[in-house]
Amino acid sequence: MSHTIAIDCMGGDYGPSVTVPAAFTFLREHPEARVILVGQEAKIRPFLATGRDCSGRYEVVHADDVVAMDESPTLALKNKKKSSMRLTLNLVKSGQAEASISAGNTGALMAMSRFVLKMLPGIDRPALCPVMPTADGHFYMLDLGANVDCDAQHLLQFGIMGAMLAASLDHNERPRVGLLNIGEEDIKGNEMVKEAAILLRASDLNFIGNVEGDGIYHGEADVVVCDGFVGNVALKTSEGLARMLGEALKQEFSRSLLSRLIALIALPVLKRFKARFDPRRYNGASLLGLRGLSMKSHGSADVVAFAHAIARAHEAASNQVVERISAKLAELRRRQQAAGGEAYEPEEEESE
Repeated sequence: MSHTIAIDCMGGDYGPSVTVPAAFTFLREHPEARVILVGQEAKIRPFLATGRDCSGRYEVVHADDVVAMDESPTLALKNKKKSSMRLTLNLVKSGQAEASISAGNTGALMAMSRFVLKMLPGIDRPALCPVMPTADGHFYMLDLGANVDCDAQHLLQFGIMGAMLAASLDHNERPRVGLLNIGEEDIKGNEMVKEAAILLRASDLNFIGNVEGDGIYHGEADVVVCDGFVGNVALKTSEGLARMLGEALKQEFSRSLLSRLIALIALPVLKRFKARFDPRRYNGASLLGLRGLSMKSHGSADVVAFAHAIARAHEAASNQVVERISAKLAELRRRQQAAGGEAYEPEEEESE
């Protein structure tokens, strides 16, 4: 089935020099898809020559403004209504695209996505959910920084959204949902986490209980739930450790002539290892909980990484992630009402 992805070509550290060639890389790998390239047309056009073989499968939509990487989300929402970021979201809202993607300012993207696309019934806030590698597969983790202050209801919502994402993309109807904590025992953690565990256990999710930080990369859970503060610290710590180990490995292999010879012999293994855990393969985080698909790419993404993020947006659209989350939330509300309780009412939407 054909799907159209709206791309904010001006976002990220490199803008059209990365986003436009990445769009054409994606189109070559997905012959049924289309893209809408949104941005300042004069800056996009020089890179269109790289997509001559994709003629007829893309269009360019001009945007007057660009949201700067360090711009205030509040001011961007108020003043940048004709920015490339805003227009990509408008295309999703109008139905001209099934998903949007940006490598731009995360805070501004969160604010604009929530304002333009609105929240699904039963969800308070969008959650940032990337896919992350394990020893023999991958897992989904949310929230990774969109919501620093959360309560137990928010963590329950994150669990539902993450489970539906995993079910949709991995075709696993009962993904294992774990709650990131300082111990596996029920008595561990702060009061919010303990209350969230009760709510998750009472849901019909495949909740496996608490998971510790050293277990998430061993694949103990398919979905790991945490608040945005803990999730972001865990993510940045993991990225820093990976870089340190990579740099230390290079230093050791270049320490002597013998080490360099050993490195040469080990080169095929090292290349396979690098390809297996290449962070570019995992680029693209979903903003879950919205009435439409909004995806966030790393700002420093290169062509390969950004093409992977576009593909992730296309996969989410193809597998109807939003519709599955909405159906699961409706089911939860019916269960609450049948049990004689009041359905949870989300926070009121903010105005622009």
